[in-house]
Amino acid sequence: MGELERQLELIERGVVDLISREELANKLKRSIDTGVPLKVKAGFDPTAPDLHLGHTVLIQKLKHFQELGHEVWFLIGDFTGLIGDPTGKSETRKPLTREDIAQNAETYKEQVFKILDAEKTKIAFNSQWLGELDSFAMIHLASELTVARMLERDDFKKRFESGRPISIHEFLYPLIQGYDSVAMKADVELGGTDQLFNLLMGRDMQRARNQEPQVVLTMPLLEGLDGVNKMSKSLGNYIGISESAANIYGKTMSVSDELMFRYYELLSDSSIEEIAALRTGMEEGRLHPKAVKQQLARELTARFHSADAARQAEENFASVFSKHEVPDDLPEYALTATEAVWLPKLLADAGLVSSTSEGRRMIDQSAVSIDGEKITDSGCTVAPSGTKIVKVGKRRFCRVVFL
Repeated sequence: MGELERQLELIERGVVDLISREELANKLKRSIDTGVPLKVKAGFDPTAPDLHLGHTVLIQKLKHFQELGHEVWFLIGDFTGLIGDPTGKSETRKPLTREDIAQNAETYKEQVFKILDAEKTKIAFNSQWLGELDSFAMIHLASELTVARMLERDDFKKRFESGRPISIHEFLYPLIQGYDSVAMKADVELGGTDQLFNLLMGRDMQRARNQEPQVVLTMPLLEGLDGVNKMSKSLGNYIGISESAANIYGKTMSVSDELMFRYYELLSDSSIEEIAALRTGMEEGRLHPKAVKQQLARELTARFHSADAARQAEENFASVFSKHEVPDDLPEYALTATEAVWLPKLLADAGLVSSTSEGRRMIDQSAVSIDGEKITDSGCTVAPSGTKIVKVGKRRFCRVVFL
């Protein structure tokens, strides 16, 4: 396999839209021939302080470009965050304050370097160029797009047809995201499938300014632990990359066998051949699904913590779920929740304690654990996702299932 084919194979892994493959091949060939790396960017609005595995699908693809020697730019949308990305929203999104954006941006920088090489990653803030646009430039920018074109976007179209308001400033979002590509002279831009309209806007604006249009590459929206909905903190079906090692390991072990391979493809550093061998081994009965899932759980936990933390999390998980420590007739408590549940209340509702007061007392006495991890904060809340083994004292167990 030649160098061009090798790069294309890694870049195309897991990709949904590639516009266009021919352009990408030409850019890569030129890069190989000249030794000049491609400028690859992905933008992230700092809308929340914590990233989850769904966000890392794009970051993992940036890592692929980085491994191939290209110049990776992690663009923090501190200016676009002031508008609020309207993508997929049924109503106008509340803009963030400058203080929120600054604080969240700092946590983003800390978290992305758990995946990307800090020494090779370039970080930019789009306020550097967008903040310099005066009112005349902004009006000129707005003149480049018609309302009819904007209403081609599915989310805008649905809101318009249903009579729900669309603020004028929301129309500016794809324009200024497109301008980011002009300002950066990007060769490639990455985004989720829901960002395709905005990414294509960058191509249009570059072409209008006699720049070579960027290649657009979209990655799928990662399903959450429920295997149905997009991973989201609001739905509680997420794995946060800042969570404890025990939580990352335990949540990964809760995914279905089929979803596990989706996570392998989009998140793992294992090669395509290695993943195919794991799937074949399972299908032929040579590998147990649990062992394959453990490998993924170890990899993800080690990535965001350490190899030692991953081993410890695996040992704790095995200890909690072994029949020597958890009774065979484990009672089950199922509940539907969309927000995190206060742990003392959960203990009382599940029948593990007589009241929230007793729940707080048991937590203060270090007598409560979730999936083998002791809980010492009586103000602790439990994310409404997956299945958790809750233990109070030495003999009180319950399998808590979030529906």
